[in-house]
Amino acid sequence: MNLQNFWYDLPDKLIANNPPENRDSSRLMLVNRKLGTYEHHTFKDITTLLNANDCLVINDTKVIPARLIGYLETGGKIEILLHRQLTTNRWEILCKPGKKCRVGTAITIGDGDIIAKIDEITEDGLRYATMEYTENWEYLLDKHGDVPLPHYINSTISETEKKERYNTVYAKKDGSVAAPTAGLHFTNEILAELESKGVKIAHITLHVGLGTFRPVKVDNIIQHHMHSEYYQIEEEQAAKINETKKAGGRIIAVGTTSCRTLESCVNEEGQVVHGTGKTSIYIYPGFEFKLIDGLLTNFHLPQSTLIMLVAAFCGLDNIMAAYNAAILEEYRFYSFGDAMLIV
Repeated sequence: MNLQNFWYDLPDKLIANNPPENRDSSRLMLVNRKLGTYEHHTFKDITTLLNANDCLVINDTKVIPARLIGYLETGGKIEILLHRQLTTNRWEILCKPGKKCRVGTAITIGDGDIIAKIDEITEDGLRYATMEYTENWEYLLDKHGDVPLPHYINSTISETEKKERYNTVYAKKDGSVAAPTAGLHFTNEILAELESKGVKIAHITLHVGLGTFRPVKVDNIIQHHMHSEYYQIEEEQAAKINETKKAGGRIIAVGTTSCRTLESCVNEEGQVVHGTGKTSIYIYPGFEFKLIDGLLTNFHLPQSTLIMLVAAFCGLDNIMAAYNAAILEEYRFYSFGDAMLIV
C-alpha cells in the first residue's frame, strides 16, 4: 500500500496548540465502521455511547520531563531527549546536534547535577548513555527536564501546566516521552460515571517511545520499521478484559497505544495474556484484529503510523471520509485536539 493513500490537507488553524479549558469539553465524532457513517457529539456524551457491559482499556503510563539541555566541555549546547531506560542509570537517548555526540562524549546538565556519558551509537542514530548524578534521579529530572511536546504544537502553557495537561488524570507509571493522547479527554468524574453505569475499566501500560511518531519515509508502507516499546498487563487487568469478552461485552481501546498492546498480547483463543515485554507491532490496512471492538482515538498526522492503524480498524475510505468531515466541521486536530470513537 502506498504512503500517499494516507495523505490529507489540514489548515494550520485546526492544529490544537493548547489544551481545551476543560478536558471533557472537546468534541467527539462517533464513527460506525460497518455502515461508514458518523455523528457529531461532545466528549461528555461518551457516558451514553458506551454500554454497561463494555470494558474500557486505558494506558496508565506517565510522561516524564524527558527533554534536557546540557553542554559539552567546549561549551557547545546539546539537547537530549530521553527515549528509553535500559538499566537504573543507562538510557537510550536522542541528541541534537548528533554529530557532536560521539562515543566518549560527556554532556553536563545543570551545575554537574547530571552528566551523560555516551558509550554507544546505534545504527539508527540513537545513543546509549550512562547517567551520573548527584541526587535522587526523579528529583533531578523534574528539576532540569521539560515535557517534550510534539514539534507541531506551539503551546503557550507553562511547564507546570504541561506536566499536568499533557498527562491523563490516571497516569501513574513513569516512562513515556509522549502522552497517550486519546486519554487526555477523561476526567475523574466521567470515569466514575462510566463505572457506576457498569462499564469496566482496565488499566494496562505501554511506555510511548519515539517509534510511535517516527515519520514513514518509504513509499511502500510495508517497508517501514517500528521501534519496540515496553508494555505491562497485570493478571487482574487481563482477567477483567477476558471476562468482558466472554460475556459478550465490547473491548474499547483508549488510544492506539492500548490497541497495539492488546493486539500484541492476545492468544489464538482471543484472550489477553498478562505479563511484561516489548512490542514493535505495526498495524496497517489488512491487519486482522483479534480482540478490540472499538477504538477511542484523536485525529492524527497524515502519513503517520497512527492514521494507518486507525484506517486498518475503520477502513481507509471510511476514515478519510471522516477526516474530511472533521475538517469541514473545524474539529481540532492532533495531541490536544478532539476525539473520535470508532465502533
